[in-house]
Order: sequence, then C-alpha cells, then structure tokens
Amino acid sequence: MGLLDGKVGLIYGVRNDRSLGWGCASSIAREGGRLILAVYGDREQAEAEKLLATLPGGENGIVAQCDLTKDDSIAALHTLIGEKVGKLDFMIHCVAFAKKEELGGRYVDSSRDGFALAMDSSAFSFVAAVKAAEPLMTGGGSMLTLTYLGSEKVVPNYNAMGVAKAALESSVRYMASDLGPQGIRVNALSPGPTMTLAAAGISFHYLEYGSYFSEWRRRNALKMWTGWPTFPMVFVKGSLVGGGKEIEALIASGELKRTLGE
Repeated sequence: MGLLDGKVGLIYGVRNDRSLGWGCASSIAREGGRLILAVYGDREQAEAEKLLATLPGGENGIVAQCDLTKDDSIAALHTLIGEKVGKLDFMIHCVAFAKKEELGGRYVDSSRDGFALAMDSSAFSFVAAVKAAEPLMTGGGSMLTLTYLGSEKVVPNYNAMGVAKAALESSVRYMASDLGPQGIRVNALSPGPTMTLAAAGISFHYLEYGSYFSEWRRRNALKMWTGWPTFPMVFVKGSLVGGGKEIEALIASGELKRTLGE
C-alpha cells in the first residue's frame, strides 16, 4: 500500500535519468502513483518511454509531447489526459530555459528577446500549465514547480534565469491564493544546485585554492559552506586520508588503527 495509490500525476521536463523530474517520477512510482510524462520532442519522448518502462507500474503510464510555450500544444495534452485518465491529482513543473548567451557575463547586457524567452519558458510556462490542469483537479490537488536561490540572491552568470525564477515564485503566491479555495495547493521547491543538463549550460569559474597544506583553511571554509561530502579533510601523520566516509571505512576495516600504530 503506497502513499499515492490511485493518484494520477503529470510531470513536465523528464529528459534523462539525471533530471530532477526523473527523481520525482521515481519516488512517485515507488509510492504507487500513476505517471503522465510530458516531454518536448521526439528525442525526449524516446528517452522518457525507456525510463518509464523501468518503473513499477510504468506500463500504465503515458508519455506525450507538449510545448509549454504553445497554447494549442498544452490544450492537446490535457484533452488526451481527459480522454485517457479523466483526472489529475498533482502536477510537477520541471521546466526552465534561457539562451546560453544569457547565462554568462553581465545581467545588464541581457538581450530583449533572450529575456522574454527566459520569462516565457521558465515562469509563464508554469502559469499556463496550472491553468490547463485546474479543470482536471475536481477533487483538489497539488501543483509544484522548481526554483533556485538565484531568485533572491545574485548568483554569478545566472542572470535572466534568476529574474525568471523570481517571477515564478511570485506567480506561485498569486496562484496559491487563486486556487486555495478549491483545495488545490500551489508551491515552489528549491532542491539546490544539481548537475543536470540545464545546470551544465551556466558559465562557471573553477576555484583553485592550491595546496591542501598551505590553503587548508580556505578549502575547509569552502567545503563547510557547500556541504561537500569529503568534509572534514583528515590528515594522518602528514598524509591526506580523506573525508568522513573514508574515515568510517578505515575504522571499520581496522586500517586506521594500524596506521596510527596502535
């Protein structure tokens, strides 16, 4: 008996097994939920169909194409859902896009068309998805989108996407007010930085802090701030042993005790 037995949900944005949407889909399937995966094009559909087949209950799922920047495409998807399933209990929006040239350099140099595309693809797409799903949530439900810290703080190179995420979060508040009386919850979740295809498009600068010995303070500060799994760095008799997981393994095997000469 799963938490989501009998529930049906629509997820936008499953592109591969590293997608945040795929993480959601896997957890939902594990709890008995039936899935509808909305993807952008033929390549994404082929990948999503292969992934869906690996999930429990995947044979009952649906993969369909939808372009969230086109109203007729959204309408066609929900007509299909209405005919084949008849309801929705939840919807998860894992979609955002900006041109690569908008994700680097100065925000003030953003182009007008690039800014408009980021806003449409990353913010208004959720508004459009919520509006289309609402009639299928006759018994209440939940709508969820994904956001990021760049909506509140300046994150280098996030630029137009950060402003789009701020608009997305504001939209969530307004739609939560609109749909709350119908028992439909609207929320945004920030899962933190994750190495997805979308993240790979953001420019970055490698932080080179030099020697583990001469720069250990700066390295430790960075690892503490990011929650890096190798923190703390442990040295035994002048040799770097590793982080917490490595120490646990050495203790369990007895190797640490032998190294210390005990």
